[in-house]
Amino acid sequence: MVGLGSFFNFFEVALGSLLIPLLPEGWAATSADKSLLIGATFVGELFGALLLSGLADRCGRRRMFQINLISYAVLSVAAACAPDAASLIVLRVLLGVGLGAELALVDTYLTEMMPAARRGRMLASAYAFGMLAVPVAGVLAAGLPSSVAGVDAWRWLMALAGAGAVSVWLLRRRLPESPRWLALHRPDQALEAVARIESGATRGRTDTVPDRLDTAPVARPAPGPPQDALRLWGPALRHRTALLCVMESLGPIGFYGFSSIAPLVLLHKGFTVVESLSYTALTALGYPLGCVLLMWVAERIQRRTLVVTTSLLVAVAGTVFGLATSVWVIVPAGLLTSLAGVVNATVSRSYGAELMPTQVRNLALGRTYSLSRLVAAVLPFCTLPVLDALGPGLLFLGCAVLIALMSVIVARLGPKTNAAPLEGI
Repeated sequence: MVGLGSFFNFFEVALGSLLIPLLPEGWAATSADKSLLIGATFVGELFGALLLSGLADRCGRRRMFQINLISYAVLSVAAACAPDAASLIVLRVLLGVGLGAELALVDTYLTEMMPAARRGRMLASAYAFGMLAVPVAGVLAAGLPSSVAGVDAWRWLMALAGAGAVSVWLLRRRLPESPRWLALHRPDQALEAVARIESGATRGRTDTVPDRLDTAPVARPAPGPPQDALRLWGPALRHRTALLCVMESLGPIGFYGFSSIAPLVLLHKGFTVVESLSYTALTALGYPLGCVLLMWVAERIQRRTLVVTTSLLVAVAGTVFGLATSVWVIVPAGLLTSLAGVVNATVSRSYGAELMPTQVRNLALGRTYSLSRLVAAVLPFCTLPVLDALGPGLLFLGCAVLIALMSVIVARLGPKTNAAPLEGI
């Protein structure tokens, strides 16, 4: 249920560039128009992550899940009815607010709920559902006719996203609250919540006792309100906060920098709109495949090591994609870039959630996640002029240098987290 909710976050990321070839003539006539359309949702996510992330620490994980998703659903349908480019941009900014709070909360909730020994693999499993959105969006954008029943195809895509989000919102009403959050705010309900979760896990089973929330006993946290945001830069957490800032600032260059402009890079190389969207859909298969790969390696390889190695792989494969001119090189390089990029992005988010204490976990993830939204929103304004002036080869080479820098910093500052109880990391 959590992974299906993240589906719409990645669906929106994919639509940012996929919608451009489908919009009416004149809506995206200049580089500035295209940049605004691609970056609009990221701007909304920036404000959502920055302003709403603390609410999940104060009001509860489950409640904010529902608020985030229903706001996206309503505004997505409204965006499908946009009469002009300006209205579409404004509505995509607004629908991004709920999405910005959503993805940080996905990491917080699943990190707190999953058994320590399988935490990384289960988070990857949930993201595998979400990442299916990227190839699905690509296939729909490439396969739909320009209009269906007299309505433009891009409007159907936006309406479909809103309708799907409503369905997931209905399913999510059954989600339990995080017992770790309850232990801090409603201690009398925490053990009751754990008992309900364990009862559901053992229903119909006669073989073994399921995993507990952790693999080792931990001290019960003292009840109290979430800590002030300044605590993130206090002596105990400032190094970890800085590490999160680096990952969220430089990591999106590999993930969003590639996915948001890949169709435009292919158009720049001389491919037609249909060819560009088709090749993008093929390379987007790397997103769900990357999550499947991560499910297999998440507990076998330290998450710090995975962040470093996949960063370097994105840098190399992305540079090859930018320099290549043959389809037989472009598609494999794009597939490898997207595969390594999704492993890097997913394991980075899992790793970051493990580094922070429950009192400020969602606040820390939301505040630092807003940096990734800022970078993603600004990227089109930086990358598209560079693409027009210098070409895709130099563009992706510059991105590769920044991504490699991130890998060096993570290798120096990051602790080990695999299979460790959250309170002991």
